[in-house]
Amino acid sequence: MKMAAPTASKAASLGCNNKPTFPELDFRSGARVEELNKLIQEFTKHDQREYDDQRALEIHTAKDFIFSMLGMVQKLDQKLPVANEYLLLSGGVREGVVDLDLDELNVYARGTDYDMDFTLLVPALKLHDRNQPVTLDMRHSALCHSWLSLRLFDEGTISKWKDCCTIVDHINGATNYFFSPTKVADWFYDSISIVLSEIQKKPQRGMPKVEKVEKNGTIISIILGVGSSRMLYDIVPVVSFKGWPAVAQSWLMENHFWDGKITEEEVISGFYLVPACSYKGKKDNEWRLSFARSEVQLKKCISGSLMQAYQACKAIIIKLLSRPKAISPYHLRSMMLWACDRLPASYLAQEDYAAHFLLGLIDDLQHCLVNKMCPNYFIPQCNMLEHLSEETVMLHARKLSSVRSDPAEHLRTAIEHVKAANRLTLELQRRGSTTSIPSPQSDGGDPNQPDDRLAKKLQQLVTENPGKSISVFINPDDVTRPHFRIDDKFF
Repeated sequence: MKMAAPTASKAASLGCNNKPTFPELDFRSGARVEELNKLIQEFTKHDQREYDDQRALEIHTAKDFIFSMLGMVQKLDQKLPVANEYLLLSGGVREGVVDLDLDELNVYARGTDYDMDFTLLVPALKLHDRNQPVTLDMRHSALCHSWLSLRLFDEGTISKWKDCCTIVDHINGATNYFFSPTKVADWFYDSISIVLSEIQKKPQRGMPKVEKVEKNGTIISIILGVGSSRMLYDIVPVVSFKGWPAVAQSWLMENHFWDGKITEEEVISGFYLVPACSYKGKKDNEWRLSFARSEVQLKKCISGSLMQAYQACKAIIIKLLSRPKAISPYHLRSMMLWACDRLPASYLAQEDYAAHFLLGLIDDLQHCLVNKMCPNYFIPQCNMLEHLSEETVMLHARKLSSVRSDPAEHLRTAIEHVKAANRLTLELQRRGSTTSIPSPQSDGGDPNQPDDRLAKKLQQLVTENPGKSISVFINPDDVTRPHFRIDDKFF
């Protein structure tokens, strides 16, 4: 007696036609995507620290000290604007929060040298009249760079700053003063040193300890000891503009990932000149365009999983590509912004795609190195890798190839590094004071004084706004009343 062959549906129900299920793998390395996701999550857990009330108060105390110091710098010779607007960014210059060259910076390590790091952009000059066209002298500079003539400013400003200028005499007898980034940085460092020397002659209870003050190129790095915490402030003298530069106008005509999420007015509210020159530029005269204010707004539109992948990738490349210094975390940030424009928002919003994003960022960076091409996000015609030698880019491309071949191992190394830094911080805290640290304005009395309430508010803001940047409006004659702006919200 013959039996009929089972139908397809019956075969499936009997398990005769089941296909084996495989875990999702990365084709290049063979790594399991699920494992990479877990490693990225573990890195994020150790990299993003939670702040208790004590740490929040220490953050406030350090910030209060820095702003008080800058108020005293303003009073030295009245060079800085009386009512100034600072941009406070989470992360130091070495973390790529601003497009500055890292070659001249001393190496500081979290855990060893500091526990938290910030970048503070301090306008030496402001041009904030929206009706006045932004005129930049780019005739002598590479793309993304400019000289700045003080003819844009009034006679009082020229008189105050002409000792920080290079002078060019024209044939017609006129004298032109060009604002010098190197001379401004020298003046700024000297002024800060004078003020800190005066402050330390009359120490107040609870005042942070100045552990280090160094001039790194055109940046002034200050490490403060506050209670059991060490805060690194990279202070950058800048020129602040409202509006948008003509050289970046074409960028506004393109479609971008942030369209419909934030307004164009928020994105183009202002830009800076930061003290950095192009590869062949004249250091004494040339400034670099910076869109740090715009980047604060764009960051609000980037998904959490992509930001996690970016932070993990940054931790890997900072050490791997540190010598020779050719690639900075700012290059990686630019690639991430380009990826946001290139890829669908629905894809980038996938919460469990961090591994794909990490691998993609590594691929993008390697592609940029092999082709020696990394366009500036805001001025695409500016290639930020143009000056590198073939030997340098291929050296770094080969290093990245090793990462791409075994991303899991490099993630584990990054996790071990951040855990080691956290252990160093905890060890310092155990050795340090466990009591509350009063603010410089506090007499250590009633714990319910305004400083304590402000510390709790600050801790709440940090918890609710992880990774966001803070603008601070301050009057140097009344440093007890800072006004915070986290992105577009005022506090």
